[in-house]
Amino acid sequence: MSDTTIDRETWLARKPVRSPEMEQAIFGGDVGEAADLALDEINPLNPHLFREHRWHEHFARLRREDPVHFNELGSAGRYWSVTTYDDVRTVDGDWKTYSSADGITIGPPVGAPLPPTIGNAASSFIAMDPPDQTTQRKTVRGISAPSSLRNLDDLIRERTIGVLDSLPEGETFDWVETVSIELTTLLLATLFDFPLEDRHKLTRWSDIVTTIPQRGGVVESGAQQRAEMAECLDYFEELWVERRANPGFDLVSMLAHGEGTKDMPPAAHLGNLFLLIVGGNDTTRNSMSGSVYGLNTHPDQYTKLIADPSLVTNLVPEIIRWQTPLSYMRRTATCDTELGGKQIRKDDQVLMWYLSANRDESVFGANSEAIDLERANADRHLSFGYGIHFCMGSRLAELQLRILWEEILGRFERIEVVDEPERTLSAFINGYTKLPVKVTRKPK
Repeated sequence: MSDTTIDRETWLARKPVRSPEMEQAIFGGDVGEAADLALDEINPLNPHLFREHRWHEHFARLRREDPVHFNELGSAGRYWSVTTYDDVRTVDGDWKTYSSADGITIGPPVGAPLPPTIGNAASSFIAMDPPDQTTQRKTVRGISAPSSLRNLDDLIRERTIGVLDSLPEGETFDWVETVSIELTTLLLATLFDFPLEDRHKLTRWSDIVTTIPQRGGVVESGAQQRAEMAECLDYFEELWVERRANPGFDLVSMLAHGEGTKDMPPAAHLGNLFLLIVGGNDTTRNSMSGSVYGLNTHPDQYTKLIADPSLVTNLVPEIIRWQTPLSYMRRTATCDTELGGKQIRKDDQVLMWYLSANRDESVFGANSEAIDLERANADRHLSFGYGIHFCMGSRLAELQLRILWEEILGRFERIEVVDEPERTLSAFINGYTKLPVKVTRKPK
């Protein structure tokens, strides 16, 4: 049964592909420091590197010594980590050789069934190749058109002002929950024309679909994860029926009436819905949180920004480069090929580490690990991808971050990070779960 005809019962019956053994093999346990490991022991997929913020030297070493790096596990098969700027662009720009159709995150060897998640959703246009990818992407592209952005500018600014003006002064609070999540969820609800009173469901669904089930985690089991995804499907099925009868200018209506998507049942759209939820939520909220944390860890740049607010223009691409909210994307080789002197076999998984490419010293200089608000080529970053899958929401993400910092600089002396953040247990989402801060307002 294809994903264009899949029914709800079939979708709900699907089982997670990854076994507990596979999760343990790829994700479990601690990893040593890069300098202490043999080259073939380095596996940057371990999410503990990201939660503990220890990934930098692992990728720096791979860029220096083995920029197209091979790993193999029985549970995942053969996969390559591509870590330099030029090699990542080569892979991302060649969809015929490196396909998205078998999923965009690490998975089992090609041929196993894929679960309907953001990482491996056959019904999501980010996990398709042309012509299907082109047709489905075109359906929702209008939401980020220049005219749409102009219409959203005033609304984003009004909401940003409201959130910032409500912040407590001199008290510690969580920037992630209070600002980043609130602002991105408000906008995402607007893009879906989703009931504002239920908007935090969108955040929850974004979190559960990108998480690794574990005790004490966002979800504790695959069963819980599937149950909450089913709740999402039920909710959007109701919206689907409503928008078929009464369409508006929103993402649900666009999918319900688009030429390439209107005949698909609601369950077949779940991949696209999760793609749009995660794309509109995780990426922007982690750039917002990363900007506050990053400027606190580079106080000279924060001082420079306060002295010259016009630097906000370059702050936006530089923070998105430095943070890189989505660490990597996967492609699958469609034929035997060569990359960086390595022989890639047909069906090998190829991981494009945007996070590493954005720190490639040959492109961004010897200070590539630092924030530099005067970096001349900050906008060359690959955080939005490259080629046919370049993020269609990139301008909207930049708009939100620019407005946020314009309003911050107008009303606060400083935003002070008072403790180290808590980070996402994920090699895919490079993000923050908590960032304790205090704000000091400017005198009126």
